[in-house]
Amino acid sequence: MSEDLLDCLVIGGGPAGLTAAIYLARFHLKLRVVDAGSSRASLIPCTHNHAGFPDGISGEELIARMKAQAQKYGAAIETGRVTRLDRDEGGFVAEWGSGRATARTVLLATGVTNRRPAMDESLHDEALARGLIRYCPICDGYEVTDKKVGVIGSGGHGVAEAVFLRGYTADITLIAPHDSHDVAAEDQERLRELGITVVDGPCHAVAALEDAIVVETAGGHHTFDSVYPALGSDVHSELAGQIGVALNGETGCILVDSHQRTSVPGAYAAGDVVLGLDQISHAMGEGGVAATTIRNDLAKERPLLRAG
Repeated sequence: MSEDLLDCLVIGGGPAGLTAAIYLARFHLKLRVVDAGSSRASLIPCTHNHAGFPDGISGEELIARMKAQAQKYGAAIETGRVTRLDRDEGGFVAEWGSGRATARTVLLATGVTNRRPAMDESLHDEALARGLIRYCPICDGYEVTDKKVGVIGSGGHGVAEAVFLRGYTADITLIAPHDSHDVAAEDQERLRELGITVVDGPCHAVAALEDAIVVETAGGHHTFDSVYPALGSDVHSELAGQIGVALNGETGCILVDSHQRTSVPGAYAAGDVVLGLDQISHAMGEGGVAATTIRNDLAKERPLLRAG
């Protein structure tokens, strides 16, 4: 391997990856973060669940603060999308559009991407920024208390999200993304008992008003204060697959032990690519655990001693 060897390459610059970078830099380890710039956290208009920010903080500002903190302690952060990851003698080799790096260890914090509803991209981004579209009821269900809410989804996942949001408001409509709902009989009965309206699709969000979003379905237009797409997520575990890391066969998430180690020695993972809980605090906690494990595992191979 190259003599210019990193102790750790962190792939992904969201809450998990940047938390790990802060820890690793403060452990006096040589690291680099390669970030594609598409962290879901950066899209959050304002998160009110993050402890320590009673008035909330935007995802963009939080990520910027975390980057600055990591860089303050010497972490190198580079923009790029890693497209190739290989195992090499003694570590790993990663390649991206403008660079290449070799490292003793690698931390995969590549996250997931929410599947979007059928709508114009610019309309989606505007509605997301204004809270007319929301993706995480755990994060911001409080903000739709007693509001009129639409949930775009079907099957067990759509039902579960609609039922969860019923704890915040009595006005819930579950809309099929395609022609009709695929809902089990027992779930249909549960929806009726909870007073959740069920509407067939297909659906298409067509307009963002001053304080509402309009969704068009086969049966007509519906206006909501906010809409939650419950369409699932795509897990970014391709790089893990390239080096033979074991994945969850059902979800595609990376399997790790209680210290964030994957099935491949020297490879670790943290954040939503491990478990799609969609919580910043959870991802940050995993990042801290992973970084500490990396430091301790490296110390078993060679003493980490500060020069006198």
